[in-house]
Amino acid sequence: MHRFLCSTGAALTMLATSSFADTPAAPMAPLPPAGPTLAMVAAINDWATLFDGTTLKGWTGEGYEVKDGAITCTPQGRFLHTEKEYADFVLELDVQLKPGSNNGIGIRYPGTGDAAYEGMELQILDDRDPMYHKPGAELAKYQYHGSVYGISPSLQSEKNLLKPTGEWNHQTIIVIGDHIKVILNGETITDAYLKNMEPIDHKEHPGKARTTGFITFCGHGDFVAYKNIRLKDFSPAPPLPGTPTNVAPPGFTALFNGKDFTGWKGLLAAPNDNPFKRAALPPEELAKAQALANEVMTAHWKVEDGAFVFDGKGASLATAKPYGDFDLYVEWKIPATADSGLYLRGTPQVQIWDPGNPAQFKHGNQKGSGGMWNNKGPGKEPLVLADKPIGEWNTFHIRMVGERVTIHLNGQLIINGDPLENYWAAGKPLPRAEQIELQNHGNNLWFRSIYLRELPY
Repeated sequence: MHRFLCSTGAALTMLATSSFADTPAAPMAPLPPAGPTLAMVAAINDWATLFDGTTLKGWTGEGYEVKDGAITCTPQGRFLHTEKEYADFVLELDVQLKPGSNNGIGIRYPGTGDAAYEGMELQILDDRDPMYHKPGAELAKYQYHGSVYGISPSLQSEKNLLKPTGEWNHQTIIVIGDHIKVILNGETITDAYLKNMEPIDHKEHPGKARTTGFITFCGHGDFVAYKNIRLKDFSPAPPLPGTPTNVAPPGFTALFNGKDFTGWKGLLAAPNDNPFKRAALPPEELAKAQALANEVMTAHWKVEDGAFVFDGKGASLATAKPYGDFDLYVEWKIPATADSGLYLRGTPQVQIWDPGNPAQFKHGNQKGSGGMWNNKGPGKEPLVLADKPIGEWNTFHIRMVGERVTIHLNGQLIINGDPLENYWAAGKPLPRAEQIELQNHGNNLWFRSIYLRELPY
């Protein structure tokens, strides 16, 4: 199989067949259904068009032309990349292949070197063509259509989801944080979290750690055509702009309207504060428990001066809706010696406390708020002390992708992509989507300007 080094003037090189192709491999684990993801993608209403259907405006490279309303790789086709770099995004496009067609979509590509290594490359390949299945020269699993080349295989190696050559395939690509997901013709074929993933070709892939770069079509001179190319940018949000209190910035939704408890509910009493136990409750029992929790909520939480205010008694406050991957802003303040936090997907916790309280020095409060307190490994402690003086408003910006969390407090990075550990069932995955909670430990609290942007997953 030939692969082209995506850089000007580079030459075609023959890729030696991997020994992994000759070794029987266990079937891939079941991948999550595409339906929920496609519903999130369908809700996007502000796509950017990357191809106008008639010109290569916004692209640069060589060996591609516009033909019949599609970007088409010619026999001289080498690379074509966006003029703009992208970090996190959802990309949708239609792809047409001919027998044996070989191409690739480079992501976070720096513009020089081999996109599969200096960036990452998603295979675009008519992998069912007999030329790729000759004895002794079979494809490795990471070479099939939709694979992250050399790093993560695609379900296409086990189940053919490509339409017959000459027909158009619809492909959705999600690249957010270390999460890469590929949906081909309505079915998930790749779903990988790359941060700690060992490349299956056992080679160095420095591009795996890149956070931004060009989107690139990597040609080998074979016919491949692309059309209906559009992108939604989900790059990490900037520090909270100076918008009025409880008015969400563009792209975000205000979870709190500053006036009442719309969109919120009380936290169920133990043991049903555990999301796994809560999910197992029969509907009637759940409704009864929620009604009691809401009575406790309204007795001890109130809305005052555009903020949620807690009187120091009662239970935590929770969103009525579950959330999976997201960007979250929230402003908070506490009195002296107070202790609080945020539960993400119903799981403790992003810590809030008084760094100057001597009674908690043995627990590390002097290092500041924002650590994931219930972790036993990385992420338990914040990288820096970023709290404002007691009584002043603080701002969290929290990004959760998969089980990894990045947190800024008052504009300073304090947690950098560490996994939130499952407090309720150690070593098991977190709930994929669950409520966000404003935690209390028996003291006064204030929360406001709670904004969220859901990230497709």
